[in-house]
Amino acid sequence: MVLKVRIGWYLSMCLLVSASWAQGLVPSAHEVVNSATQKVMAVVAESEAYVDEDPERYYQQVQEILDPVIDFRGFARSVMGPYASSERYRSLDEAGRQHLREQLDTFTEVMRVGLVRTYSKGLLAYGDSRIEVFAAAEEDTAAGRAAVRQLVYNNQPEPYVLIYQMGLAKSGEWQLRNIIIEGVNLGEIYRSQFEASARKNNGDLDAVIASWTTVEVETEET
Repeated sequence: MVLKVRIGWYLSMCLLVSASWAQGLVPSAHEVVNSATQKVMAVVAESEAYVDEDPERYYQQVQEILDPVIDFRGFARSVMGPYASSERYRSLDEAGRQHLREQLDTFTEVMRVGLVRTYSKGLLAYGDSRIEVFAAAEEDTAAGRAAVRQLVYNNQPEPYVLIYQMGLAKSGEWQLRNIIIEGVNLGEIYRSQFEASARKNNGDLDAVIASWTTVEVETEET
C-alpha cells in the first residue's frame, strides 16, 4: 500500500498546538503533543460549518494555532542546509550576510504560509481519527531535544507512525523542528528538494525561493 507522506503532514501539523498552562509551568514535549489533539480537532470540527463559504477564516485559525508551536525559521534554515549554514554565513561579507538573512526571512515566510495553507485543506479529512501519543522516547532538556511517538488510526489496518522531533526554543518551550512519518524524514526530503533546485538555478537562492512548491512524496508502507 502506498502512503502519501503529505497525508502525514496533514496529521502532524494538526496535532501540534500549544495550550494554556497554569502557573507558568512549561510543559514537556510529550505534553505539548498530547494536549494538542483536542484543541485542533475542535477547530477542524467547527470549521465544517463554514469552511466552504469562508475558507480564509479556517486557514487563519489554523495559522494562529501553529505559529507558536512550529519553529518555522529553524525548519526553513534546516531545509536550506549548507546554503544557510553558519560556515557560509561567516564566509560572506556584510552585504552578503544581510542578503542571506533576508533570504532566510523570505523562505521562512514562504514555508510558514505555504505549508499551513496547503495542508490545512487536508485536515478536514481526519476529524474522526483515533490518536495515541506516547511519552518522549528521549527528552534531553539540557541538549534541548526530544522525540515523541504518535500513532494515528484512520481507516487503515495499521496506524500511521509519526515521530515528532522537538527542540527547546529560547523561551524554554518545546517546538516542532522536524517530523518522521513511516520512516521518512520530511526535513531531509525538503532539503534534497532545495539542493536540487539550487543546482538547477546555478545557486540562485532567490530563484529557488520564488519557485518553491511542496513536493508530494510517496513511500511504501510496511
